[in-house]
Amino acid sequence: MIRKQPLRRRIVIAFTLMTLAVSGVFSLGIVAIVHFVEEHLVSQEMSEELDSVLEQDLAQGLPPRLDAKTRLYASHMPGYEIPQPLRDLDEGFSELVDDEFAAYVYIRQIGTQRFVLVQEQAEFEAREKVLFAVVFAGFMLSVLLGCLLGWLMAQKILAPIIRLAGQVRHRDQLLLLAPPLAPDYPDDEVGHLAEAFDSTLSQLRRSLERERLFTGDVSHELRTPLMIIATSTELLEAAQLGEREQRQVDRIARAAEEMRELVGTFLLLARAKGQPVKMTGNASLLSVAQEQTERWHSAFAEKGLSFELIVEAEDAGQYHPGLLGTVMSNLLRNALHYTEQGQVRLLLGAGCFRVEDTGPGVPRDQQSDIFEPFVRGSQARGEGLGLGLSLVKRICAHQGWSVTMYSPAAGGSCFEVRLG
Repeated sequence: MIRKQPLRRRIVIAFTLMTLAVSGVFSLGIVAIVHFVEEHLVSQEMSEELDSVLEQDLAQGLPPRLDAKTRLYASHMPGYEIPQPLRDLDEGFSELVDDEFAAYVYIRQIGTQRFVLVQEQAEFEAREKVLFAVVFAGFMLSVLLGCLLGWLMAQKILAPIIRLAGQVRHRDQLLLLAPPLAPDYPDDEVGHLAEAFDSTLSQLRRSLERERLFTGDVSHELRTPLMIIATSTELLEAAQLGEREQRQVDRIARAAEEMRELVGTFLLLARAKGQPVKMTGNASLLSVAQEQTERWHSAFAEKGLSFELIVEAEDAGQYHPGLLGTVMSNLLRNALHYTEQGQVRLLLGAGCFRVEDTGPGVPRDQQSDIFEPFVRGSQARGEGLGLGLSLVKRICAHQGWSVTMYSPAAGGSCFEVRLG
């Protein structure tokens, strides 16, 4: 997978590449023009000079009158023999350059006679090298300036976007009284993006508020019928009932108590209004575990399962009894639903506890989704909607706890909650 480049880096790269292309074309154009001018002007000048020598000097039997940097060679003139390196050159203008010698060569063939005019160009070659060095330095400087300009432009362009991202990321934007973002930005693309965020955040705020109100209202309204159920259960327990009826009344009492705790938990979470402030309490891990053991022991016994509370290490923490009890209760209920035979163990450690069972376990490819809402294992039992583990994860996130699940090598499942 190709890693995507950050926007700032892409802007800098774009500016650098654009400068590289423009400066490169410009520099190559200068070099091409220099060579073109050099070839045509020098060729024309040497051709006129050779015409002058042929018409004015050699035609009158005079030696060629040339400056100190120019030499004439001819195939038919004694003393002007053509040097071996120049004999195989094509007619017209040529340029000879090596480490020690640089010259322009102009050759003209008249019948069987061959004339070669050679003009030293060491001085011009030196100037040409200086010119090319200046062009190259200008090219490199322009590329560096393009890179710097790209970085400055990226800073300026991205500044409002970075600011907008920080405002959107801030948790206060989910509050109902959070001010809109768009008025802080001009009517441009960033301003339109801010307007889109305002619209989306407004819908999200309304959805969160509706969810909070619904959770609070439902939880509040359920307290009265739960109180009636609990009172009726107490009256039934006081009556003379058969063994079968007594078991059913006990189940109703456990379910009512569990619902009462869930209602309390939902009310606490609803009143928190999404604030990440953990709720504290004065309950110890052992006391909550003993309470849950007493409540669930009979349910495990009815199903023929062995249930143990094991203290592996002492824990000195203080926790909110309702939230910790809800987390522990949901994990025990999950173990009860998915374990058909064997045992369930609640193990307490320092700042953590585990719920282990001998059920079918969870396939590795499903373990990452098991805490999502409405997700149930492949061996699901009963009428649950798959919300228990989702509630556990939500409470743990609110309290700063962590919950993980894995399947031991011996089989079954293990849910571990770290309380800090």
